[in-house]
Amino acid sequence: MKRNIPSKPALIFDFGNVLVDWNPHYLYRKLFDGDDQAVARFLKEIHFYEWNLQQDAGRPFHIAIAEICERYPHHCELIKAYDDRYEESISGPIWPTVQILRELKDDGYSLYGLSNWPGEKWRAVSPKFEFFTWFDDIVISGEVKLAKPDPAIFLLLLERIGRPAGECILIDDSIHNIDTARNLGFQTIQFESPEQLRDLLMGMNILGVEDSPESAC
Repeated sequence: MKRNIPSKPALIFDFGNVLVDWNPHYLYRKLFDGDDQAVARFLKEIHFYEWNLQQDAGRPFHIAIAEICERYPHHCELIKAYDDRYEESISGPIWPTVQILRELKDDGYSLYGLSNWPGEKWRAVSPKFEFFTWFDDIVISGEVKLAKPDPAIFLLLLERIGRPAGECILIDDSIHNIDTARNLGFQTIQFESPEQLRDLLMGMNILGVEDSPESAC
């Protein structure tokens, strides 16, 4: 029997590389015949991650593609592939983290999502993963047109869920997002692996908390 934990914290999960394995290399390896160095050079040349963050913040893909193709016309077909074949940048769920999420749900914790994700891609991909329905609420950057680590998206989440930052634990792989959350008063876990996450949650008496024979006396 689980011990009754008063004032359970809200658990807030990032999605990319916490619950879902996303990496543009998965797509571009196919287009560069498995040459990871060529993929890295291409992504660096077009400033992929900076460009992609603007879609996370709400810029439509058709505008983003047109603008970047104008700057890098020799790479236009490769760039378009990311839009056309976006789902190939996702290898699938990170199942051990999904299992942790299931346990937290079963234990009665409030679960929320806070993820940088282009809105149109989120709407296409999310129905394919049943575990997204386990969340009490989800804030997607592309839908609210704010992206982490902007403090405004964290404050928007708090307003929507009606909880103060100190009652929330953010689980995110980005140190920039972690730093912003800490400055706002969140408890935080910088995600490194499902095993590390499980150990930390057990250390916080959030997972694996059971009544001992002594407590029953």
